[in-house]
Amino acid sequence: MNLLEPRTWEGAIFSGDWRETPATLPVIEPATGKELARVGLADVAALDAAVVRAAQAQREWAAAPYPARMKVLRRAAELFTEHAAEIAEWAMREAGAARGFAASYGATGAEECYQAATLSSVPNGEVIPSTQPRLSFARRLPVGVVGVIAPFNAPITLAVRSIAPALAVGNAVVLKPDPRTSLVGGVVFARIFEEAGLPDGLLHVLPGGAEVGEALVKHPDVPVIAFTGSTRGGKAIAAAAAPLLKRVHLELGGNSAMIVLDDADLELAARAGAAGTFRHQGQICMATGRHLVAESLAADYVAAVTEIAESMVVGDPTQDGVTMGPLIDAGQRDRVHGLVTASLDGGARATTGAAYDELFYRPTVLTSVTESTPAYAEEVFGPVVSVMPFASAEEAVRLAAATSYGLSLGILTRDVMKGLALAERIPTGLVHINDQTINDEPGIPFGGVGESGNGARHGGLATNLEAFTEVQWVTMRATPPRY
Repeated sequence: MNLLEPRTWEGAIFSGDWRETPATLPVIEPATGKELARVGLADVAALDAAVVRAAQAQREWAAAPYPARMKVLRRAAELFTEHAAEIAEWAMREAGAARGFAASYGATGAEECYQAATLSSVPNGEVIPSTQPRLSFARRLPVGVVGVIAPFNAPITLAVRSIAPALAVGNAVVLKPDPRTSLVGGVVFARIFEEAGLPDGLLHVLPGGAEVGEALVKHPDVPVIAFTGSTRGGKAIAAAAAPLLKRVHLELGGNSAMIVLDDADLELAARAGAAGTFRHQGQICMATGRHLVAESLAADYVAAVTEIAESMVVGDPTQDGVTMGPLIDAGQRDRVHGLVTASLDGGARATTGAAYDELFYRPTVLTSVTESTPAYAEEVFGPVVSVMPFASAEEAVRLAAATSYGLSLGILTRDVMKGLALAERIPTGLVHINDQTINDEPGIPFGGVGESGNGARHGGLATNLEAFTEVQWVTMRATPPRY
């Protein structure tokens, strides 16, 4: 079976079933600029209809025995595995992902669904002692309809980690994928869960513009919004949801630091730093934006990372040997280059890169940066290394903590206890001793602090149960009391 055969979905949205739309959205290959297909374009009316249908379908789904939900999620996991190569091919073409990065999408989708399947059967309540002669307990109930707004950069991972657990505990889901990855980040889920036997009306995939996202956030019958994207976008969503007292799960931007202490292995540190910045062209929220390196190692570290950068093959990710693909679009390219240019104008020096051809941005290494250098101080979301030397561990801690973000932190040292002690002084959601900052697994709590989000809202059984259910207190007496 060809899961993503265009004739199944082209020109249509999935709202319980496939429905053609008057307007369509092109699927563009950033490496070539070629139009690959067209997906249906949803509008606010389609969103409103989807929420009504989702709310109706959700009641029966929530009442179904947990093996029914578990069966669907396990089958979805199997389908992600069976069609991993097909999904990877589309990820390379639509999202510009290099082959190795794209190849992980199927396995990630599968594992997220397997993890969610186990969530279907976990205990969802507790007996609570009462001062009265009654049975007192708390139970968790599904919230109803969950809105998921997902970004372009890791469209499978950053959507499935909300879709799968939300369905597992008995909710319906309305997904708005990024318009730039509506196929990999949208159609894939519609087809996977359609083939997995998910009952009609429980999943709606609505590619659309900002007006559709705004309508989803403000819809009174969507009590939970799971958003992954920019800090600016997250703040706007939080503000729009606040009057409705709506719960929002925000996983936002980052400008993560990797600290290389003076006892670190230089070769391993350089390889880790390059991987932390250049993976998927730097378009990852956890990417290593700031490389804080002990003064005694800084010059050699710059030379080693520069050598790695210059060895990378930048081009069409569908071609053999390519290790770095294009940025997602011209807007993103111009933003990256604008930050690099402003940094060079301000006194920074590029040892390599700082140039592009079409959407292909060369991996870039900047030195002579200051704390106000734009490419150091801001989230770049591109393949740009900024190296800042430090004279002491105290200075490293100060530099690492001097940001409004707090997503991920890497510390490289032979003294792991020293590394952990340093990490305890730096506000961040994730810490990796002797590794770079891009690390994620389906079964672990994930989230940032500060302008990186409102804490762990994804991953892990307890976190997901908290994210997509409400607590209800129930008491039971044999007979009514005499008041």
